[in-house]
Amino acid sequence: MSKKVATSAIVAGAVAAAVTMVAHTTPASAAGAKEKCFGVALAGKNDCAAGAGTTCAGTSTVDYQGNAWSLVDAGTCTTMELPGGRMGSLSELERDLPT
Repeated sequence: MSKKVATSAIVAGAVAAAVTMVAHTTPASAAGAKEKCFGVALAGKNDCAAGAGTTCAGTSTVDYQGNAWSLVDAGTCTTMELPGGRMGSLSELERDLPT
């Protein structure tokens, strides 16, 4: 094996290792991953529906409606702090439902 070929192989291996390491250390939110988060949207700003009072995007009628969801960065839903001590949820909530 010539010195040039060996050097090229080493450089290619180093680049592949660096790319692999970055791919495994990038948080899901940085990579653009999203998750459904219930109870975090303002009235009319939800991404879609989960139950009574919504049919799809933009149809929630109550701020922080528990059965309406919005897409948020993966891993952030349950740590979102909202007014009145509310928190986001990965599943439908029984709070703030339309009357």
